[in-house]
Amino acid sequence: MAKDPKFTAREITKIGWYTARMAKRGIAGENVHLGDLQKKVDRIIDGAREREQQQAADQAAAEKAARKARAKNLKTK
Repeated sequence: MAKDPKFTAREITKIGWYTARMAKRGIAGENVHLGDLQKKVDRIIDGAREREQQQAADQAAAEKAARKARAKNLKTK
């Protein structure tokens, strides 16, 4: 399994809420369905991974633009 991304405060809170609901359902018995809550937690984790990848891509693009601007400034001097 891939490394978990850094979560925002909202994501941590949501995961905690769904985990608590799963625990509450678990108290009710072994035959209680938890799949819907597990899917929600998985969706949050997937969204955090996508957000982290997008931020990395944005940062790389910004660094490339900064290098390009520095090179342009050096040529004009």
